[in-house]
Amino acid sequence: MREQLLAAEKVKAIEWRDGRLHLLDQRLLPREEVWLAYDTAAGVAEAIRQMVVRGAPAIGIAAAYGLVLGARERLAEGDAYWQVALEDDFTVLAESRPTAVNLFWALERMRERLQRLKPGEVPLAALEAEAIGIHDSDREANLTMAQYGMEYIRKHQGSPQNILTHCNTGALATGGFGTALGVIRAAYLDGLIERVYADETRPWLQGSRLTAWELAGEGVPVTLNVDSAAAHLMKDRGITWVIVGADRITANGDVANKIGTYQLAVCAMHHGVRFMVVAPSSTIDMGLEDGDDIPIEERDGRELLDVGGQRIAADVEAYNPVFDVTPADLIDVIVTEKGIVERPDAAKMAQLMCRKRLH
Repeated sequence: MREQLLAAEKVKAIEWRDGRLHLLDQRLLPREEVWLAYDTAAGVAEAIRQMVVRGAPAIGIAAAYGLVLGARERLAEGDAYWQVALEDDFTVLAESRPTAVNLFWALERMRERLQRLKPGEVPLAALEAEAIGIHDSDREANLTMAQYGMEYIRKHQGSPQNILTHCNTGALATGGFGTALGVIRAAYLDGLIERVYADETRPWLQGSRLTAWELAGEGVPVTLNVDSAAAHLMKDRGITWVIVGADRITANGDVANKIGTYQLAVCAMHHGVRFMVVAPSSTIDMGLEDGDDIPIEERDGRELLDVGGQRIAADVEAYNPVFDVTPADLIDVIVTEKGIVERPDAAKMAQLMCRKRLH
Protein backbone atom coordinates (compact mmCIF):
# COMPACT_ATOMS: atom_id res chain seq x y z
CA MET A 1 0.00 0.00 0.00
CA ARG A 2 2.86 2.38 0.77
CA GLU A 3 4.20 2.00 -2.77
CA GLN A 4 0.73 2.61 -4.22
CA LEU A 5 0.32 5.78 -2.18
CA LEU A 6 3.74 7.03 -3.17
CA ALA A 7 2.93 6.41 -6.82
CA ALA A 8 -0.39 8.25 -6.50
CA GLU A 9 1.09 11.37 -4.87
CA LYS A 10 0.51 14.34 -7.15
CA VAL A 11 -0.06 17.35 -4.89
CA LYS A 12 2.14 19.23 -2.44
CA ALA A 13 1.65 22.58 -0.78
CA ILE A 14 4.95 23.26 1.03
CA GLU A 15 8.51 23.31 -0.26
CA TRP A 16 11.74 24.38 1.41
CA ARG A 17 14.41 25.18 -1.16
CA ASP A 18 17.26 27.64 -1.61
CA GLY A 19 16.79 28.89 1.94
CA ARG A 20 13.23 30.08 1.36
CA LEU A 21 9.79 28.74 2.20
CA HIS A 22 7.58 28.22 -0.85
CA LEU A 23 3.82 27.89 -0.32
CA LEU A 24 1.13 27.02 -2.82
CA ASP A 25 -1.45 29.81 -2.45
CA GLN A 26 -4.53 27.78 -1.55
CA ARG A 27 -6.81 30.81 -1.72
CA LEU A 28 -6.55 30.69 -5.53
CA LEU A 29 -7.14 26.97 -6.07
CA PRO A 30 -8.35 25.37 -8.25
CA ARG A 31 -8.49 28.31 -10.64
CA GLU A 32 -4.78 29.13 -10.41
CA GLU A 33 -1.69 27.37 -9.08
CA VAL A 34 0.53 30.13 -7.73
CA TRP A 35 3.55 29.57 -5.49
CA LEU A 36 4.64 32.33 -3.10
CA ALA A 37 8.12 32.55 -1.58
CA TYR A 38 8.84 33.76 1.97
CA ASP A 39 12.09 34.74 3.63
CA THR A 40 10.90 36.28 6.92
CA ALA A 41 9.10 34.94 9.98
CA ALA A 42 6.60 37.80 9.82
CA GLY A 43 5.79 36.93 6.22
CA VAL A 44 5.13 33.30 7.13
CA ALA A 45 2.91 34.34 10.03
CA GLU A 46 0.86 36.52 7.69
CA ALA A 47 0.60 33.66 5.19
CA ILE A 48 -0.84 31.47 7.95
CA ARG A 49 -3.21 34.22 9.09
CA GLN A 50 -4.44 34.90 5.54
CA MET A 51 -4.83 31.16 4.81
CA VAL A 52 -2.27 30.99 2.02
CA VAL A 53 -1.42 27.79 3.90
CA ARG A 54 -4.06 26.00 5.99
CA GLY A 55 -4.68 22.68 7.65
CA ALA A 56 -3.34 22.00 11.14
CA PRO A 57 -0.26 19.92 10.21
CA ALA A 58 0.68 22.25 7.33
CA ILE A 59 0.42 25.28 9.61
CA GLY A 60 2.81 23.67 12.08
CA ILE A 61 5.30 22.81 9.33
CA ALA A 62 5.16 26.34 7.92
CA ALA A 63 5.69 27.83 11.38
CA ALA A 64 8.78 25.66 11.93
CA TYR A 65 10.30 26.93 8.71
CA GLY A 66 9.24 30.44 9.72
CA LEU A 67 11.39 30.10 12.84
CA VAL A 68 14.37 29.16 10.68
CA LEU A 69 13.85 32.32 8.66
CA GLY A 70 13.51 34.35 11.85
CA ALA A 71 16.74 32.92 13.23
CA ARG A 72 18.55 33.78 10.02
CA GLU A 73 17.32 37.36 10.27
CA ARG A 74 18.40 37.67 13.91
CA LEU A 75 21.82 36.15 13.30
CA ALA A 76 22.38 38.48 10.35
CA GLU A 77 21.85 41.43 12.67
CA GLY A 78 24.99 40.39 14.56
CA ASP A 79 23.32 40.63 17.97
CA ALA A 80 24.96 38.40 20.58
CA TYR A 81 21.52 38.09 22.18
CA TRP A 82 19.82 36.94 18.99
CA GLN A 83 17.96 34.18 20.82
CA VAL A 84 16.24 36.78 22.98
CA ALA A 85 15.25 38.74 19.88
CA LEU A 86 13.95 35.52 18.32
CA GLU A 87 11.24 35.41 20.99
CA ASP A 88 9.40 38.07 18.98
CA ASP A 89 9.25 35.64 16.06
CA PHE A 90 7.98 32.85 18.28
CA THR A 91 5.22 35.20 19.42
CA VAL A 92 4.15 36.47 16.01
CA LEU A 93 3.97 32.92 14.64
CA ALA A 94 2.10 31.60 17.68
CA GLU A 95 -0.50 34.35 17.38
CA SER A 96 -1.21 33.71 13.70
CA ARG A 97 -4.06 31.23 14.39
CA PRO A 98 -5.28 30.08 17.82
CA THR A 99 -7.02 26.70 17.47
CA ALA A 100 -4.70 24.29 15.61
CA VAL A 101 -2.40 22.87 18.29
CA ASN A 102 0.11 21.58 15.71
CA LEU A 103 1.28 25.19 15.38
CA PHE A 104 2.27 25.38 19.04
CA TRP A 105 3.65 21.84 19.04
CA ALA A 106 5.98 22.65 16.14
CA LEU A 107 7.12 25.91 17.72
CA GLU A 108 7.83 24.10 20.98
CA ARG A 109 9.94 21.53 19.14
CA MET A 110 11.91 24.35 17.56
CA ARG A 111 12.37 25.99 20.97
CA GLU A 112 13.59 22.74 22.50
CA ARG A 113 16.09 22.30 19.67
CA LEU A 114 17.31 25.83 20.25
CA GLN A 115 17.84 25.04 23.92
CA ARG A 116 19.84 21.91 23.05
CA LEU A 117 22.42 23.76 20.95
CA LYS A 118 25.93 22.66 21.86
CA PRO A 119 29.07 24.81 21.86
CA GLY A 120 30.41 25.03 18.34
CA GLU A 121 27.16 23.85 16.76
CA VAL A 122 25.87 25.96 13.86
CA PRO A 123 22.48 27.29 15.08
CA LEU A 124 20.91 27.89 11.69
CA ALA A 125 21.84 24.45 10.37
CA ALA A 126 20.46 22.79 13.51
CA LEU A 127 17.15 24.65 13.30
CA GLU A 128 16.81 23.98 9.58
CA ALA A 129 17.38 20.26 10.15
CA GLU A 130 14.73 20.26 12.88
CA ALA A 131 12.16 21.95 10.63
CA ILE A 132 12.88 19.51 7.82
CA GLY A 133 12.51 16.69 10.33
CA ILE A 134 9.07 17.99 11.36
CA HIS A 135 8.06 18.12 7.70
CA ASP A 136 9.36 14.63 6.91
CA SER A 137 7.88 13.04 10.03
CA ASP A 138 4.44 14.42 9.21
CA ARG A 139 4.60 12.83 5.78
CA GLU A 140 5.60 9.50 7.31
CA ALA A 141 2.84 9.78 9.91
CA ASN A 142 0.30 10.28 7.14
CA LEU A 143 1.43 7.11 5.38
CA THR A 144 1.15 5.17 8.63
CA MET A 145 -2.31 6.57 9.41
CA ALA A 146 -3.49 5.78 5.89
CA GLN A 147 -2.55 2.14 6.44
CA TYR A 148 -4.13 1.93 9.91
CA GLY A 149 -7.34 3.63 8.81
CA MET A 150 -7.69 1.52 5.69
CA GLU A 151 -7.21 -1.68 7.69
CA TYR A 152 -9.83 -0.56 10.21
CA ILE A 153 -12.36 0.14 7.46
CA ARG A 154 -11.64 -3.24 5.85
CA LYS A 155 -12.22 -4.92 9.21
CA HIS A 156 -15.68 -3.36 9.55
CA GLN A 157 -17.08 -3.67 6.03
CA GLY A 158 -17.07 -5.91 2.99
CA SER A 159 -18.23 -4.45 -0.30
CA PRO A 160 -17.24 -0.94 -1.48
CA GLN A 161 -19.09 1.82 0.35
CA ASN A 162 -19.83 5.53 0.13
CA ILE A 163 -17.86 7.92 2.33
CA LEU A 164 -18.64 11.47 3.47
CA THR A 165 -15.85 13.89 4.32
CA HIS A 166 -15.65 17.52 5.39
CA CYS A 167 -13.24 20.39 4.69
CA ASN A 168 -9.83 19.44 3.24
CA THR A 169 -7.52 16.97 4.91
CA GLY A 170 -5.32 15.96 2.00
CA ALA A 171 -1.82 16.77 0.83
CA LEU A 172 -2.73 20.46 0.77
CA ALA A 173 -3.37 20.42 4.53
CA THR A 174 -0.32 18.40 5.56
CA GLY A 175 3.26 17.52 4.75
CA GLY A 176 2.03 14.99 2.19
CA PHE A 177 -0.81 12.52 1.42
CA GLY A 178 -3.18 13.77 4.09
CA THR A 179 -4.87 12.66 7.28
CA ALA A 180 -8.53 11.77 6.66
CA LEU A 181 -8.04 12.08 2.91
CA GLY A 182 -4.98 9.86 3.18
CA VAL A 183 -7.13 7.12 4.71
CA ILE A 184 -9.75 7.68 2.01
CA ARG A 185 -7.09 7.40 -0.71
CA ALA A 186 -5.75 4.17 0.75
CA ALA A 187 -9.23 2.69 1.19
CA TYR A 188 -10.10 3.54 -2.41
CA LEU A 189 -6.92 1.91 -3.70
CA ASP A 190 -7.83 -1.16 -1.63
CA GLY A 191 -11.27 -1.36 -3.28
CA LEU A 192 -13.19 -0.37 -0.14
CA ILE A 193 -14.72 2.88 -1.43
CA GLU A 194 -17.17 3.29 -4.26
CA ARG A 195 -17.66 7.06 -4.02
CA VAL A 196 -16.61 9.99 -1.84
CA TYR A 197 -19.10 12.73 -1.02
CA ALA A 198 -17.37 16.01 -0.18
CA ASP A 199 -19.10 18.75 1.80
CA GLU A 200 -18.49 22.12 0.14
CA THR A 201 -17.44 23.52 3.57
CA ARG A 202 -18.57 27.11 3.79
CA PRO A 203 -17.41 29.82 3.83
CA TRP A 204 -13.92 29.10 2.43
CA LEU A 205 -15.20 26.19 0.34
CA GLN A 206 -12.27 23.92 1.12
CA GLY A 207 -14.34 20.92 0.07
CA SER A 208 -15.37 22.45 -3.25
CA ARG A 209 -12.05 24.04 -4.14
CA LEU A 210 -9.52 21.69 -2.58
CA THR A 211 -10.85 18.25 -1.67
CA ALA A 212 -12.80 17.76 -4.90
CA TRP A 213 -9.75 18.99 -6.84
CA GLU A 214 -7.36 16.61 -5.09
CA LEU A 215 -9.60 13.56 -5.44
CA ALA A 216 -10.64 14.22 -9.04
CA GLY A 217 -6.98 14.69 -9.96
CA GLU A 218 -6.26 11.17 -8.70
CA GLY A 219 -9.28 9.60 -10.38
CA VAL A 220 -11.19 8.97 -7.14
CA PRO A 221 -14.98 9.18 -7.77
CA VAL A 222 -16.12 12.28 -5.89
CA THR A 223 -19.46 14.07 -5.65
CA LEU A 224 -19.72 17.56 -4.21
CA ASN A 225 -22.65 18.42 -1.95
CA VAL A 226 -23.82 21.42 0.04
CA ASP A 227 -23.08 21.14 3.74
CA SER A 228 -26.76 21.03 4.63
CA ALA A 229 -27.30 17.88 2.52
CA ALA A 230 -25.25 15.67 4.84
CA ALA A 231 -28.13 14.16 6.84
CA HIS A 232 -30.07 13.50 3.64
CA LEU A 233 -27.05 11.72 2.16
CA MET A 234 -26.73 9.51 5.22
CA LYS A 235 -30.38 8.56 4.93
CA ASP A 236 -30.69 8.08 1.15
CA ARG A 237 -27.22 7.58 -0.39
CA GLY A 238 -25.87 4.72 1.66
CA ILE A 239 -23.15 6.62 3.52
CA THR A 240 -21.39 4.16 5.83
CA TRP A 241 -18.52 6.29 7.11
CA VAL A 242 -17.90 9.93 7.93
CA ILE A 243 -14.12 10.48 7.91
CA VAL A 244 -12.70 13.83 9.06
CA GLY A 245 -9.49 15.38 10.34
CA ALA A 246 -8.87 17.42 13.49
CA ASP A 247 -7.24 20.66 14.53
CA ARG A 248 -7.04 19.78 18.22
CA ILE A 249 -7.93 16.71 20.28
CA THR A 250 -8.16 17.01 24.05
CA ALA A 251 -7.16 14.57 26.77
CA ASN A 252 -10.65 13.01 26.90
CA GLY A 253 -10.96 12.58 23.11
CA ASP A 254 -13.08 15.62 22.28
CA VAL A 255 -12.22 16.90 18.79
CA ALA A 256 -12.06 20.43 17.43
CA ASN A 257 -12.39 20.47 13.66
CA LYS A 258 -13.82 22.61 10.88
CA ILE A 259 -17.19 24.15 11.72
CA GLY A 260 -19.92 21.71 10.76
CA THR A 261 -18.13 18.61 12.01
CA TYR A 262 -20.19 18.44 15.21
CA GLN A 263 -23.48 18.32 13.33
CA LEU A 264 -22.08 15.58 11.08
CA ALA A 265 -21.30 13.50 14.16
CA VAL A 266 -24.80 14.02 15.57
CA CYS A 267 -26.38 13.00 12.25
CA ALA A 268 -24.03 10.03 11.93
CA MET A 269 -25.03 8.76 15.36
CA HIS A 270 -28.72 9.04 14.46
CA HIS A 271 -28.30 7.16 11.17
CA GLY A 272 -25.92 4.49 12.45
CA VAL A 273 -23.04 5.79 10.34
CA ARG A 274 -19.54 5.22 11.70
CA PHE A 275 -17.52 8.34 12.52
CA MET A 276 -13.71 8.33 12.14
CA VAL A 277 -11.25 11.08 13.06
CA VAL A 278 -7.74 10.95 11.57
CA ALA A 279 -4.96 13.12 12.98
CA PRO A 280 -1.29 12.85 13.96
CA SER A 281 -0.41 12.68 17.65
CA SER A 282 0.90 16.25 17.39
CA THR A 283 -2.78 17.28 17.21
CA ILE A 284 -3.49 15.79 20.64
CA ASP A 285 -3.29 18.33 23.46
CA MET A 286 -3.07 16.40 26.72
CA GLY A 287 -2.89 19.71 28.56
CA LEU A 288 -6.58 20.38 27.90
CA GLU A 289 -9.05 18.27 29.85
CA ASP A 290 -11.94 18.53 27.39
CA GLY A 291 -13.31 20.44 24.43
CA ASP A 292 -14.69 23.29 26.53
CA ASP A 293 -11.09 24.44 27.03
CA ILE A 294 -10.28 24.75 23.31
CA PRO A 295 -10.00 28.33 22.01
CA ILE A 296 -12.27 28.64 18.98
CA GLU A 297 -11.09 31.02 16.27
CA GLU A 298 -13.65 33.47 14.88
CA ARG A 299 -12.96 35.16 11.56
CA ASP A 300 -14.25 38.31 9.91
CA GLY A 301 -17.99 38.21 9.27
CA ARG A 302 -17.39 39.55 5.79
CA GLU A 303 -16.42 36.01 4.80
CA LEU A 304 -20.15 35.22 5.11
CA LEU A 305 -21.60 38.53 3.98
CA ASP A 306 -19.53 38.91 0.80
CA VAL A 307 -18.88 36.64 -2.17
CA GLY A 308 -16.21 37.60 -4.68
CA GLY A 309 -15.98 41.04 -3.11
CA GLN A 310 -19.72 41.66 -3.56
CA ARG A 311 -22.13 42.00 -0.64
CA ILE A 312 -24.84 39.31 -0.82
CA ALA A 313 -26.51 39.82 2.57
CA ALA A 314 -28.36 42.65 4.24
CA ASP A 315 -26.64 44.99 6.66
CA VAL A 316 -26.58 42.47 9.51
CA GLU A 317 -24.05 40.93 11.87
CA ALA A 318 -22.44 37.63 10.93
CA TYR A 319 -21.21 34.95 13.32
CA ASN A 320 -18.24 33.15 11.78
CA PRO A 321 -16.61 30.52 14.06
CA VAL A 322 -14.02 28.50 12.17
CA PHE A 323 -14.22 25.36 14.31
CA ASP A 324 -16.60 23.44 16.53
CA VAL A 325 -16.06 20.67 19.07
CA THR A 326 -17.32 17.12 18.62
CA PRO A 327 -17.72 15.28 21.96
CA ALA A 328 -15.79 12.05 22.29
CA ASP A 329 -18.95 10.01 22.83
CA LEU A 330 -20.00 10.70 19.22
CA ILE A 331 -16.72 9.35 17.80
CA ASP A 332 -16.26 5.70 16.87
CA VAL A 333 -12.52 5.78 16.33
CA ILE A 334 -9.53 8.14 16.33
CA VAL A 335 -6.67 7.09 14.04
CA THR A 336 -3.13 8.36 14.70
CA GLU A 337 0.34 7.22 13.69
CA LYS A 338 0.69 5.78 17.21
CA GLY A 339 -2.33 3.56 16.70
CA ILE A 340 -6.10 3.70 16.95
CA VAL A 341 -8.49 4.48 19.80
CA GLU A 342 -12.01 3.09 19.63
CA ARG A 343 -14.73 4.95 21.55
CA PRO A 344 -12.18 7.43 22.96
CA ASP A 345 -12.07 8.52 26.59
CA ALA A 346 -9.42 9.98 28.92
CA ALA A 347 -7.92 6.62 29.90
CA LYS A 348 -7.63 5.40 26.32
CA MET A 349 -6.11 8.68 25.13
CA ALA A 350 -3.51 8.58 27.91
CA GLN A 351 -2.64 5.01 26.97
CA LEU A 352 -2.27 5.99 23.31
CA MET A 353 0.12 8.82 24.09
CA CYS A 354 2.39 6.43 26.01
CA ARG A 355 2.91 4.33 22.88
CA LYS A 356 5.57 4.77 20.26
CA ARG A 357 3.85 3.05 17.34
CA LEU A 358 1.86 -0.10 16.78
CA HIS A 359 4.50 -1.56 14.44
